[in-house]
Amino acid sequence: MNAWARSDARLEQSRADPGAAGCHCRQFDIATGSVRAVEALVRWSRPGQGLVEPLNFIAVAEECGLILPIGRWVMATACADAMRWQGAGQAICVAVNLSAVRFRDPDLAGSVAKALAHSGLSAGLLEIEFTESAAGTIASLKALRASGIQLAMDDFGTGYSSLSYLKRRPLTMIKIDRSFILGLPDDHKSCATVNAILAMTKSLGLKVKAEGVERLGQAMLLRDMGCDQLQGYYFSKPVPAAEIPELLTRSWSWPEIPHVLYQDEAD
Repeated sequence: MNAWARSDARLEQSRADPGAAGCHCRQFDIATGSVRAVEALVRWSRPGQGLVEPLNFIAVAEECGLILPIGRWVMATACADAMRWQGAGQAICVAVNLSAVRFRDPDLAGSVAKALAHSGLSAGLLEIEFTESAAGTIASLKALRASGIQLAMDDFGTGYSSLSYLKRRPLTMIKIDRSFILGLPDDHKSCATVNAILAMTKSLGLKVKAEGVERLGQAMLLRDMGCDQLQGYYFSKPVPAAEIPELLTRSWSWPEIPHVLYQDEAD
């Protein structure tokens, strides 16, 4: 039995309990330095191997039919976590990434509404992230947006989005893919691409978030380009939900160095 088949079998054994483990990554507002949102991430807790990254099990979960229960578990858990934080006086938006398979569910909006109702979380404190391949029908997106949920296109720039595509969908946020952030601030083409994405999305009245920020120089350039929010290991690595309340009290401040310096030596 190959590794892929073994993973399939182990996931099947976990059908009653997906064995998922939640962790969260903070997203910072550039203007204030405060935590603007927390992205809910999922890891598979595999006996004897610890936490397994999504890249190594999501595709298998989709094939063996477990992605829907895992997705529902992530949504319900994220909403419940956010409601607990709100109860402790820390109302914060929680972002949840939905796979393409979830968007094939004709009752997607109803399923999300149930998670919100069960937790008591306001729809305005939930952000759903999705890629172009998982964009689903415009009707399903409009139904989610009409309820007050925020919608963010993830991995933007890696597919075939056009201005028309963006215009017809009720988005509130664009998330620039980390592959474009990687070359900042030194690669001219990366800088030009990110600048163009920012100009295009801002013209449509959308907020812009950059993921994969790992260096100060990248963060500073994105700030000066007009990006709204930043996420990445430079600011925060994923942590368990239990650690979030204390971390929400911490803001992030820019080092006292000139805006024109983007080199890593400025760290």
